[in-house]
Amino acid sequence: MPSPVKIAVLGASGYSGIELLRLLLRHPNAELVAVTSRTLAGKALSAEFPRFRGVGVADQLTFTNPEVSALKDTGAEIAFLALPHGVSVEFAKPLLEAGMKVIDLSADFRLRSAAVYKEFYAHDHAAPELLDEAVYALPEVRPEAIRKARLIACPGCYPTSILLPLIPLLKAGLITADPIAVSSMSGASGAGRNASVPLLFCEVQNSVRSYSVPSHRHLSEISQELAIAAGRDVPISFVPHLVPTHSGICSTIFATPAAGVTLDQISAALNAAYADQPFIRLLGANQSPDTKNVVGTNFVDIGWALDQRAGRLILMSTEDNIGKGASGQAVQNMNLICGFEPTAGLLNI
Repeated sequence: MPSPVKIAVLGASGYSGIELLRLLLRHPNAELVAVTSRTLAGKALSAEFPRFRGVGVADQLTFTNPEVSALKDTGAEIAFLALPHGVSVEFAKPLLEAGMKVIDLSADFRLRSAAVYKEFYAHDHAAPELLDEAVYALPEVRPEAIRKARLIACPGCYPTSILLPLIPLLKAGLITADPIAVSSMSGASGAGRNASVPLLFCEVQNSVRSYSVPSHRHLSEISQELAIAAGRDVPISFVPHLVPTHSGICSTIFATPAAGVTLDQISAALNAAYADQPFIRLLGANQSPDTKNVVGTNFVDIGWALDQRAGRLILMSTEDNIGKGASGQAVQNMNLICGFEPTAGLLNI
């Protein structure tokens, strides 16, 4: 068995940070040596989150302030950044200079263009010199680059659910240049663990609403990665919706198939891309995925159909937004970097 890798988690008090702790405390090849949170500094990990009592080293760890020199002294080899956009970038460079590899769950290193980042996030990028080095880390799409990387940009939750069904079909030329339309739904945990009136139980329960129309921030990385796959710009409309659940994402994608494309060709392209991928479950033609089957896991379930009357290809996917859409995918990337089993620490469902 490989030697455990020493891990630090920065920003361990949000939903993604808590999920990271859950996965890493049980990971057979990981040794959690530091957890940081400015708001929880000085508090015992298992006292703040009683669910972790008696699990791994949770009873021995205390939250600290995020100081790079102190993190280096712990011997941490990999730092997970579960920090807000615009904050992760402040730590990435000094952590890299301290010799750690960085796995960032924020959007700070997902985009290759500093100008596009400013357009969608409304401020200048603080370390544009690192954008060319960062690897946009979809494990099923870019495994070799991830294995060699020291700066990992984990994809957003919505983009993961949209890119995985589309990329193989764009690469195979099975979709035309007509605009793609996407309708996605997410549980309230996707907005983070913050006090916010629109996310109060009484505001969310028994209601569904769209938001961030027409330019949700994730549209930037979706467009970037679709263009890379297709070798051309890919026009796309993306409308997210908030639904009254804790977690889970359901995306429905509408695209125009190339002339003469059949369901068998769609199926063959998806199977060729993902048949050997442990966390992609291809349900088959005319099968609709359900969020209840992926919440709490690192799986993405994908189904597809051809609407002959409308001349449209319909792709459907579900995932856990804080699992495969965030922390689970981050751990999957760590497994690639470290040469661990791809499923290590990710099949406890």
